Amino acid sequence: MSRLPGRLPGRVDAGDSKHLAGATAGRSKGADSYVQSTRTSDSSDSPARVGHVALKRLRQKLSERELAVLASVDTYRYMSAAQIERLQFWEHASADTAARIRRRVLERLTAARLLARTERVIGGMRAGSAGFVYGIGPLGHRLLHDDGSRGRWDEPSLTFLDHTLAVADVAIEVTEASRRGGLDLLALEAEPKCWRRFTCGLGAREVLKPDLFLSVGVGDYEHRWFIEVDRGTGRTKALRDKCQIYVDYRRSGMEQAAHEVFPRVLWIVPTERRARQIDELVRHSSGLTSELFTVTVEAGFLGTLVGGEQ
Repeated sequence: MSRLPGRLPGRVDAGDSKHLAGATAGRSKGADSYVQSTRTSDSSDSPARVGHVALKRLRQKLSERELAVLASVDTYRYMSAAQIERLQFWEHASADTAARIRRRVLERLTAARLLARTERVIGGMRAGSAGFVYGIGPLGHRLLHDDGSRGRWDEPSLTFLDHTLAVADVAIEVTEASRRGGLDLLALEAEPKCWRRFTCGLGAREVLKPDLFLSVGVGDYEHRWFIEVDRGTGRTKALRDKCQIYVDYRRSGMEQAAHEVFPRVLWIVPTERRARQIDELVRHSSGLTSELFTVTVEAGFLGTLVGGEQ
């Protein structure tokens, strides 16, 4: 934790105030124009064959809201429709309005092959469209990443999807807390942006891979955290090895040289039993200390994040 200088910077706001496709000046008011063209086109319109000019035209037709949805899904890899609604459709007058507009936008982006929907549905049949899970389609990847990469669509495993959605949920809850005024969200980085590359020992190259990096302001203070979202599936050795990488990275001094302080590591776990297991691992493993590692259950992580202890 470090003291913040003077005024806090503005809050990070993941939502966008624009309403429907075409609400932004300079973008097409015919939000379905690209979708309509793909429905009548032939195979030459496949993602691999859409050229740079066509991609540029497509980007110009998308509203700021649609681009923000694509960017969010790309950041967290997979998101449920309900999560997308919480992050990008939160300013509407009613939940029914938000859900209706969210459905329309996601249908357009999926029809345009910018998003792809997984076979799995979260919450079963009762969840309806809110339980659909989306990832970035190959065409959406090309539109967002101007690096020549094509991107590929793979159906995720249930374990991977569960962890990925849990990470996104942590990020969304922190964003919602910022909107309520409970904290100032100064920085939020997902993988791979939050990764840290460093040299360990006699020159071995290592990569620290947190699930998230968060910096939050509370009053005059800044709290910096590396976040590990645990789903109760990792074995003891894997947990110990992950903790050891944090210790090695702190010893490198790279983070302290850049930011003066080293973030604490917050393990967010599903149950009290799992919390006790990781806490005991930290206390009984040589070189691991509670000074660096904090463990909390999902329901209480926001309180821990802003400086309270579990």
